[in-house]
This record gives sequence, structure tokens and C-alpha cells, in this order.
Amino acid sequence: MRLLRRNDFRNLWLGQSISLLGDQISYIALPLVAVLVLDAGPAQMGYLGFAALLPHLLLSLPAGVWLDRVARRRRVLIACDLGRAAVLATVPLAYGFDTLTLGQLYAVAFTAGCFAVFFDVSYPTVFVSVTPREQFLEGSSLMNGSRSFSYIAGPSLGGLLVQAFSAPFTILADAVSYLFSALFLGRVRAAEAPVEEVEGGVRNRVAEGIRFITGNEIFRPSFLATATLNFFNYAFAALFVLYATRALGIEAGTLGLILGAGAVGSLLGATFAARLGRTIGVGRAFLLGCVLFPAPLVLIPLADGPRWLIIGMLFAAEFLSGIGVMILDINAGSIIYALTPDRIRSRAQGAFNFVNWGIRPIGALVGGALGAWIGVRPTLWVATIGAVAGALWLLPSPVPRLRELPEEAA
Repeated sequence: MRLLRRNDFRNLWLGQSISLLGDQISYIALPLVAVLVLDAGPAQMGYLGFAALLPHLLLSLPAGVWLDRVARRRRVLIACDLGRAAVLATVPLAYGFDTLTLGQLYAVAFTAGCFAVFFDVSYPTVFVSVTPREQFLEGSSLMNGSRSFSYIAGPSLGGLLVQAFSAPFTILADAVSYLFSALFLGRVRAAEAPVEEVEGGVRNRVAEGIRFITGNEIFRPSFLATATLNFFNYAFAALFVLYATRALGIEAGTLGLILGAGAVGSLLGATFAARLGRTIGVGRAFLLGCVLFPAPLVLIPLADGPRWLIIGMLFAAEFLSGIGVMILDINAGSIIYALTPDRIRSRAQGAFNFVNWGIRPIGALVGGALGAWIGVRPTLWVATIGAVAGALWLLPSPVPRLRELPEEAA
């Protein structure tokens, strides 16, 4: 790919690829620490998901305002990587001294989430600084292709490492990955968009970002659709590991392979998502992804019968969902990159993350509470159906009619 011949993009891509692999190892290892080491129940799994995602609800808006006035956001990315490496390393350290508690897991998840907020809000500015506008779809495909590969290798490797070395020590792999990410980010030299002086106080600057995402006829239905999907998807995710290990009797190594099947689907989806967007239109591809991502997960609460059939249904659910999430993310992300002006990119991203990420801890908390109240399996049904319904926000909007990436908004 032409983009990989650009040094700055290649360094950003390499750093992210390594970091994403570590993230996926922790994705399975951290819940398994709670379940296998600390004997967490449904409500406590909901609390863990809530702690990890709460910073997005608390910090996305102020982070966006602050970062729109920071000239070198690449340095913020590096600082966030180093911070996450340090905080994750405390889990195996505490486990080694036999002092690990659920309270510490909540604290680690929350603190790492705080660093993630500032990283995620800063990242679009660095991405657009190293990627020409006409190659946004290609750049998104490459980044999401790495993400897909991490979905294949990370959970599978994580599950095997948990069985071999225990869940807490497996988290060290994620901590090390952030150090490599920081190293590659330090080699990016592209100039970022200049910072513009913004009149008014913090409240006015926050309001401008909110007005942009709620007032734009393309952005508004896009964030409502993804927020609805994410609310229900994280209610589902908060209980998935618990349901798979306890109700279905899936071992850690097998669970890692099942999640790896989702990654194979993601990698496949990443290879053709941009082409699909150019063929049927980026808006229709976005809508298709909003349905294809959550719908196959209905196979998980449906799973029953002999062991081979249960495992097969879980593999199919993860594989098809993986295809859907790449179609969704690559096309939706490219639409948002193209639509958002540089001068308010961080504020708009902060406002978007406030809704899109901020709804996730609420979904995780509701999923845990609902699982404790009506049972885990019925909650998975509710979450799957609710996530599919998120696509309804797009139907009356201009999004399905988008053939090409939209022009930058005024």
C-alpha cells in the first residue's frame, strides 16, 4: 500500500499495531483475573466494565476543549502510552505479593481509561496529519486491519498465556506493548494542524463541539446510531466472559480461540470494507455494518446442545460480527474524518466520545445489574436486539444516500 511508504504513517501504524495486540490480550486477561482469581459475579463484572469506561463519560468533553489548544498532541499520545504501561504493571506486581483485590482492578481499569480518553481524543489529529485526505479510507483500512489482526492473535495468545502463566502475569504483555507504541510515536515528525485561538470560556468551547455533532445532519444520526449500538453491545460484553465460562463451560484457551474467530472475520472485513464503501456508497456500507456487527451475536444466547454445536455457534457469532464491525468502523470513521474541520476536531471528537464512549460504562453497569436481576442469558437477548435497533437512526437521515465521503462541514 502506498501509505506504508510514508515514514510518519508507517510509524503511527506500527505503534498502534503493537499496542492493539496488547490491548486484546488484556481484553480477555483482565476479566479472567476477576472471574478466575477473585471470583467475581455478574454485578462485579458490570462494575469492572463500568470502571474502565467511566472516564470517557467524565473526561471526553474537557479533554476535547483542552486538546484543541495543545500544539503537539503527539506528545500527549506518548505520555498516555507510558501512563497505561505503568498502571497495568501494578496488577501482576500485586498478584505476586498476594495483595490483588477487586478494588485494585477497578482502580487500574479506571486509571487506564483516563489515559485512553486523552489518547483517543488526540489520535484523529495525528492521523489526519500523516494521512492525505484522499487516502482516509485506505488509512482507516490499514489501521483497522491491524486491529483485526490483534483480534485474531491477541485473545488466542491471551487465553493460552492465561493457562500457562495465570491471568495477572498475562497483563504484562499489554504493558510492554504500550512502551513499543510510545517508541514508534516518538519517530513521527509530521506537522499537526495549527492551533487556533478560540474566543469564549470553556463552556462556550464545549458547546461548540456539542453543537457541531448534534446540529450536523450527517453527524447527528451517525453518533446516535453508534451510541445506541454501543450501549447494548457493552451490556452484552460485560456478561459474555461470565456466560461463556460458567453457563457454557468454555475454558480460557477455547474462549481465546473463539474470540480469535471474530478477529478473522474482522481481518476479512478490513480487506474489503473500503472497496465495499466505494461500490455501494460509504453511507450504505455504514448502515450495513450497524446491522451486521450486532445481529450475529444472537447465536450466543441461542447456543445449546452438544459441546461441538455450542462452540460452533460461538465461532460463527464472533466471525460474522467481526466482519460487520470492520464495515462499520472503516466507513463511519472515514465519514467523520472527512466531515470534521481541523479547528474543532478535538472538541468534536471529545463530544462524540462523550456520547459514544460515555454510554458504554452505563451499558456495562446496566448489563451487570440486569444480569443479576433477570439472569445472564435473557440479558444477552435484550442486548442483542437493542444493538440492532441502533441502525434505525440512520434510515431517515442523509447517511444511506452518501456515495462518497462528504465535504468538510462549514
